Amino acid sequence: MRIVGLMKTTLLDYPGKVASTIFTGGCNFRCPYCHNGDLVLNHTTMEPYSEEEIFSHLNKRKNTLNGVCITGGEPTLQSELPEFIRKVKTLNLLVKLDTNGTNPAMLRSLLEEGLLDYVAMDIKHCKSKYNDVACMNPLNLQSIEESVDILKNCSIDYEFRTTVTRELHKMEDFQEIGKWIEGSKAYYLQPYKESEQVISKIFTTYSAAEFDDIVNILNNYNIGNIEVRALD
Repeated sequence: MRIVGLMKTTLLDYPGKVASTIFTGGCNFRCPYCHNGDLVLNHTTMEPYSEEEIFSHLNKRKNTLNGVCITGGEPTLQSELPEFIRKVKTLNLLVKLDTNGTNPAMLRSLLEEGLLDYVAMDIKHCKSKYNDVACMNPLNLQSIEESVDILKNCSIDYEFRTTVTRELHKMEDFQEIGKWIEGSKAYYLQPYKESEQVISKIFTTYSAAEFDDIVNILNNYNIGNIEVRALD
């Protein structure tokens, strides 16, 4: 599996857990506000980690770590992902997967095999404007819808999440999103934040008061937990 990044310890990426985060290279989206631009655009020139390096680290820290977060890029593009997770599970570590939802077949297979303990799936936009963010050519919205349904009906913990920008997301869009993901366990709004790796540095986000308005819109729908994450 092509691994191009490793955060040895994090308290943020896996809710409530001490984890290591593994970054895979490559993505089938080109979200302009992506904060991991190198993993999307330049991953083929990045020096990969060997599995031996990764598992050497995990073995050394397995008594202090609770789990591993696998993110990207888009991890489900990696055909070796299931076998990699099987090896992680032999260390008795929990596994969290971050995904854009474009590979529902792999998502379903991983869940059915009991390889995942938590899934975070990005909801880039409402259905009618999805490719304004994803920039996927061609967009396969049906696969994304299938992944949403898989998670809404699974037995493990999961979350949907949206990185929110003022330029791309309008208040009324969250009515459509709320209707789409109604019945889900959790939905997190993530304010856009500038970073060195952002693909296009042209975005801003909403104020705290405006996020309150978005939450009020979403409260009209049956969603278990709605929160704004890391709002300055």
